[in-house]
Amino acid sequence: MPYILDAGATVICMHGGQATPAVTNPKVKAGGQPVTTMGPPWSIAGCAFVPPTGTGPCATAPFTVPATRVMAGGQPVLLQSSSATCIPTGTPAQVVVTQLRVQAT
Repeated sequence: MPYILDAGATVICMHGGQATPAVTNPKVKAGGQPVTTMGPPWSIAGCAFVPPTGTGPCATAPFTVPATRVMAGGQPVLLQSSSATCIPTGTPAQVVVTQLRVQAT
């Protein structure tokens, strides 16, 4: 089972930009941090990609495929196995570090 993403999770774009969650649930915690839920895309800062076509560096990363059985505040939680695609580049975002105590499906 994959681990639940918390607010302290490290998620990066393929160019080294750091993603931060737009929404967390402060009432539900995993590993001492609020859990993240589906909703607005994560913001990306520090993307080093400079495309020749002018599409710009990675700015946001909407997640897909959240947990199917675990909810927080009526929203499905995000998992280490959830995928995200960076906008506007179309490259994947990668979960590098997350809490290692709470798992979900």
